[in-house]
Amino acid sequence: MRVLTSALLSVALLLPFSATAEPLAQPGDTPVLTVSGDFSNQNSDNAAIFDMEMLQALPQSSFTTTTIWTDGPQEFTGVKVDDLLRDLGISAGSVKVTAINDYAVEIPVAELLGSEALLAYLRNGEAMSIRDKGPLWLVYPYDADDKFRNEVIYSRSVWQVDRIILSE
Repeated sequence: MRVLTSALLSVALLLPFSATAEPLAQPGDTPVLTVSGDFSNQNSDNAAIFDMEMLQALPQSSFTTTTIWTDGPQEFTGVKVDDLLRDLGISAGSVKVTAINDYAVEIPVAELLGSEALLAYLRNGEAMSIRDKGPLWLVYPYDADDKFRNEVIYSRSVWQVDRIILSE
């Protein structure tokens, strides 16, 4: 009996640490991002669909950096790609980040987890129009480290992001 009680107590103590993310709500407005593939936290058939309000409800991060596409320092605000992937239950494989115009780049999930990559929805405090590289732009803190200033990172800096597809 003592062994059973100890086992039940051990399981009960571990439950709070194994909790998963909140179930993903349904978008109430125009979708701006669809993440598709085989992962745990979805709100559609094999996908997670986000409107802007849903993305803005995730933990918000900001940094200021210069880019090769803009003039002067720019402040970007959005959700860290790491937070987005973890919230959806994505921890392995690779993702194909795709823009409205179908430009796409494959990025290993391992390189995004723990990174400072940001799926920005604000630039200098303003929403970005499609004409202005929005509504979502995958950016890195280019000025923070030399590792963010190379052709691989620049090619991964997709603007007008509307789809992310998980592959194994």
